[in-house]
Amino acid sequence: MTPAARVQAAIGCLDRIFAGDAAEQVLTGWARASRYAGSKDRAAVRDHVFDALRCRRSFAALGGGADGRAAMLGALRAAGIPPETLFTGEGHAPAPLSADELAAGRDPEGAEAADLPDWLWQRFRDSLGAEAAAAAEALRHRAPVHLRVNAARLSRDAAISQLAQEGSACRPHPASPTALAVTEGARKLRNSAAYAQGLVELQDAASQAVVDALPLAPGMRVLDFCAGGGGKTLAMAARGGLDLFAHDAAPQRMRDLPARAARAGVQVRLLDPDALAQAGRFDLVLCDVPCSGSGSWRRAPEAKWRLTPERLAELQATQRAILRRAAGLLTGKGVLAYATCSVLSEENTQQIEWFTAQNSSFAAGFAHSWPVCGGTDGFFSAHLRQA
Repeated sequence: MTPAARVQAAIGCLDRIFAGDAAEQVLTGWARASRYAGSKDRAAVRDHVFDALRCRRSFAALGGGADGRAAMLGALRAAGIPPETLFTGEGHAPAPLSADELAAGRDPEGAEAADLPDWLWQRFRDSLGAEAAAAAEALRHRAPVHLRVNAARLSRDAAISQLAQEGSACRPHPASPTALAVTEGARKLRNSAAYAQGLVELQDAASQAVVDALPLAPGMRVLDFCAGGGGKTLAMAARGGLDLFAHDAAPQRMRDLPARAARAGVQVRLLDPDALAQAGRFDLVLCDVPCSGSGSWRRAPEAKWRLTPERLAELQATQRAILRRAAGLLTGKGVLAYATCSVLSEENTQQIEWFTAQNSSFAAGFAHSWPVCGGTDGFFSAHLRQA
């Protein structure tokens, strides 16, 4: 495919996504229907689409419209590429630009330039203060690729060496002693022996740091209450010596966890809701709660355009319900650990303040935020202990 044909393919995908279809489904469907497209073509179209989703408002302003064509027109202008060099109508290129399209477009301002909805830009500023602009800017760009080294199996230096032999260059990431930042060959990782053997897992460095901060000790009964795919479960298991359990309100989210645990050489017991009721008490319960995902929107940029004030309020109610439920699963000296991949104070510090006000037997101890502009996803975590 020519560069212009890739732009046209992205335009078609974006039109479907802007109409409400899920990006991953659209891209998968396009790839299956476009057997002529090679791996580099598929990667290029995917990059065009996700760049346009991350920068939807600013590209719309620059392109002078709200459809896929305007988004790609704005993307080219943002990159300093004369759009008429690709919008030629030749072969599979986009049709030539009209006089109106050539004249349209303006510099984005305010929330447009931050690529956030107006209501959400205000929440960002309220939550992050002077860091709001830097956080919004970070979310406009592709996320870094991080790995967690399975320290129970090999050292970080050994992992770097093995991955280099397989074509992926990495360096230590300062957020966690098990974290690697991938600097080259990220697309080769899933086919690497190191990944297949469970020596490394894809996991953001801040997500690893959340686990590093947990006050874990050998012999503890530990529950990952909102386990999902099990990334933090496996990170805890790598610490060793834990009686470890995983639960999710939607057990199907954990369907790959047994295979991943076996690959990593660790043991985790999965609990469905009925089994959880019979499982007894725990020394530590981690609640990595459902949230806006605002700290990881560069990985899933559709989410920031679909979040509404009403949906945010629903998430806050769910978070509070989880805290109440998890608190009842603790031993008398147990630790309730709360975590989100959000940068919004309504989901973070305000929830901890609400919980301690409602439950005087608990006191907040450790609390930390990992900023999205600091080279990781944005995360928050706090530990609550019974006084």
